[in-house]
Amino acid sequence: MSQSKKRRFWRDIIKYIIPLVISVGLCYLLFTDIDFGEMVDIIRHECDFRWILLGFVFSIFAQICRGLRWGIQLRALGIHAPLHALVLSIFGTYAVNLVFPRLGEVWRTGYIAQRQSAPFTTVFGSMVADRLADTVFVLLLTGFTFIIASGSILSFLHENGESYAAIARILESPWLWTTLVLCVAGVWAFMRWTTENQAVRKIQHAVVELWQGFAVVAKMPGKGRWLLLTLGIWGGYFTQTYVVFYAFPFTAELLSAHGIELALVTFVLGSIAMGVPSNGGIGPWQWATMFALGIYGLGETQGGAWANLVLGTNTLMTIVLGIITFVWIALDKKKTKRVEIPTT
Repeated sequence: MSQSKKRRFWRDIIKYIIPLVISVGLCYLLFTDIDFGEMVDIIRHECDFRWILLGFVFSIFAQICRGLRWGIQLRALGIHAPLHALVLSIFGTYAVNLVFPRLGEVWRTGYIAQRQSAPFTTVFGSMVADRLADTVFVLLLTGFTFIIASGSILSFLHENGESYAAIARILESPWLWTTLVLCVAGVWAFMRWTTENQAVRKIQHAVVELWQGFAVVAKMPGKGRWLLLTLGIWGGYFTQTYVVFYAFPFTAELLSAHGIELALVTFVLGSIAMGVPSNGGIGPWQWATMFALGIYGLGETQGGAWANLVLGTNTLMTIVLGIITFVWIALDKKKTKRVEIPTT
């Protein structure tokens, strides 16, 4: 096997196999301590699916806001993609990520770059800025949530001493902070390095183009609308999480007892879990949200019923929207080709 094939093989293992193993492994552990039959019975007899359908409305609203927000960044770079293409690119991203984790972002970049005849790296840079903005927002929301819910969380951790000690060891480890500093210093040194090596110069040039796509956020017109759409994205996702608590009597009672704190903790931990490489969050998301519900005293079987139903129905919605997206794109391409055929 040649070196290039070996590199491709290991790259595919990291990109596709490892996330799949994480998803399958966590799902296996997830159901080990849960009475599966009882969980299914709870879903069949206690769930009010009208709340799940209402949650879909807020989820789709959030995805449309994401498309609109990305459009503002692209227009600042001189790339004028129509709204339907931007929204389809978001629907398609989530669908692709179900099968090939993290490849959805590359797909949407390629789709818009090809459709608008724009440089791939510039579009990719704007996409990176789009995702980085979400990361910053989640970090801010996480800090806010942990301030509000610190009493409940610390009480739970003290009752579960091993979890408390493990988190403390990670945060107090000098290796964590040393690694972060070295990574930042390494990136800075690489970008400052002057060399005639063509491969290195290409990478540096690509990084510069990525930065241009990211930096446009600071100087682009429409920053106020961009911020409002960011609130629309995360407000839509949070509202979805909030309303689906009413799908079951036990989660509705929990929400009534603990209010918005419960919804925030569940939402934040679920959002962080989506960053774990997996197929559409399958596995990590259930673990995180069940942990959040467990902080407030909900049992594993009931928590599993809520988490698995919510993620399962969201996955189904993603598949349906993905099918609509790729059919629409195929029809759009055919229409474009017919228009380009010269008449005689």
